[in-house]
Amino acid sequence: MPRIRGTFSTKIVQEIGTGTTKRKVIQSFLYFAEENEKGEIELRALNENDVPSGEVQIITKEELLESFTPELELYITKVFPAIKELNKTLAKADRQRQLGNTFTAEMEYGKALNIDEENIRANFGIGLCYLSRQEDEKATDIFKRLVKLDAAFEKQHKHLFNDFGISLRKNRMFEEAVEFYSRAIGLTDNDDNLFFNIARSLYEEGKRKDAMKYVDKCLALNPESTPARKLKKHLEKKINV
Repeated sequence: MPRIRGTFSTKIVQEIGTGTTKRKVIQSFLYFAEENEKGEIELRALNENDVPSGEVQIITKEELLESFTPELELYITKVFPAIKELNKTLAKADRQRQLGNTFTAEMEYGKALNIDEENIRANFGIGLCYLSRQEDEKATDIFKRLVKLDAAFEKQHKHLFNDFGISLRKNRMFEEAVEFYSRAIGLTDNDDNLFFNIARSLYEEGKRKDAMKYVDKCLALNPESTPARKLKKHLEKKINV
């Protein structure tokens, strides 16, 4: 059977006031719902531009059918076209960034952020543009935004996450790189690359003993990691000098 994907609404009844002024208020909320591979429903609230935005809430199909009402016309006339336009803008931005046209890419990512300011792909993209131009102050602002968002470290964004962390390190923004990778630990499956990238950043920052701790954590997960073994060997020579 096809997976559930569409716009749904739900109503919440609240009582406000006291005594004779007490009254019921009904609030309506709109969500974009999409069934994932596990059969769970991922819910995201629709923003004022009719696109899903913010953190994902997970509910069951039963909860969706029991507490939410399908809004098919709204999905067809507003939500689906808005999502399609946003994805088109993001694709154009990604293409321009990959071609090295960072100013054009920045403009397109800016358009996407005007539609959804929490869009992970757009935030990573514009941050990578700033880093490639060594505009560290602007990149730091994007870093501060991304590091607060759990969604930035989801598996679907892994390649962007890796590119961003590596770019932070290459721009000698070592503290930010370490904080960025550290934030991912616990939000992702045990990944030896995270520990290696922290070790590499700490090493380049001159913190050799701290770097060794993370190299050892990397090798505990993946004893065959060639880059980690090389870094460990190099660190042992430097520390023992």
